[in-house]
Amino acid sequence: MKIGDLAKATGLTPSRIRYYEAEGLISAPPRQDNGYRHYPPETALILMLIDRAQGFGFTLEQIRQVLPQGKESWNHEGLIASLESRVEEIRLLQQQLRENQTMILHLISGIENRPEGISCQENMLRVMRLMQVDTPVLHAIK
Repeated sequence: MKIGDLAKATGLTPSRIRYYEAEGLISAPPRQDNGYRHYPPETALILMLIDRAQGFGFTLEQIRQVLPQGKESWNHEGLIASLESRVEEIRLLQQQLRENQTMILHLISGIENRPEGISCQENMLRVMRLMQVDTPVLHAIK
């Protein structure tokens, strides 16, 4: 399969495919007599896995650690450990996002519910003082 065909099959650009090859994520394919790279069909699957893993937030180095190299088989234990680690990272990020959302909603409420008789400037100072309160939610965005 030529690089253009591989690009169409995977939705990746030829330059990205060459980049993954240069990074050692896919093996360098043999070249035909005309100099064109000839990729084996399974390369499309590996490229789609790499692309999906990047979409999940894995770095190329993390992906490299679990991809089979050459004739090796998959490192199942390493793959499971990487996936479990990523799930935990996502859980922590979700928690942080919930805390940030709560804090932002409190700030909006503090700005919108300005006590009568105080100026916008005084309200800004009041809201800034609210932000200085040491609570877990406020502490998370400091």
